[in-house]
Amino acid sequence: MGCKDLCYRKHHKKLKQFQRVEIKVKMDCEGCERRVRKSVEGMKGVSKVTVDPKQSKLTVEGFVQPSKVVHRVMHRTGKKAELWPYVPYEVVPHPYAPGAYDKKAPPGYVRNALADPLVAPLARASSFEVKYTSAFSDENPNACTIM
Repeated sequence: MGCKDLCYRKHHKKLKQFQRVEIKVKMDCEGCERRVRKSVEGMKGVSKVTVDPKQSKLTVEGFVQPSKVVHRVMHRTGKKAELWPYVPYEVVPHPYAPGAYDKKAPPGYVRNALADPLVAPLARASSFEVKYTSAFSDENPNACTIM
């Protein structure tokens, strides 16, 4: 490699991919909502900012890194912020497992327990459990029926 290649690599960073970053931030009033929105609007690479105060959710779209967006929100607003920890109810095999169920989750959502290595064994069913729960399922045509 010549000097030209090394200089090019040094000065041109790897391009970031277009991403949609969802963040959980508690917003109590319109002032909080405005402060959260303004904290990321001027950030380099951001193309769209959406705030949903009812779900305490901030959505940022653009060429950004999720960790940097979370850090910026925490630094500029002084509020606790984390990546959106919830997934739709239908995605999790056992949504009421101790690690998946969350009272603070928005309606129709549960905590993403499969991504957390400490909680994942509680949210997954063993083949023994699946066999016995599906034996009495309404969706199973060969299930036992009591009449």
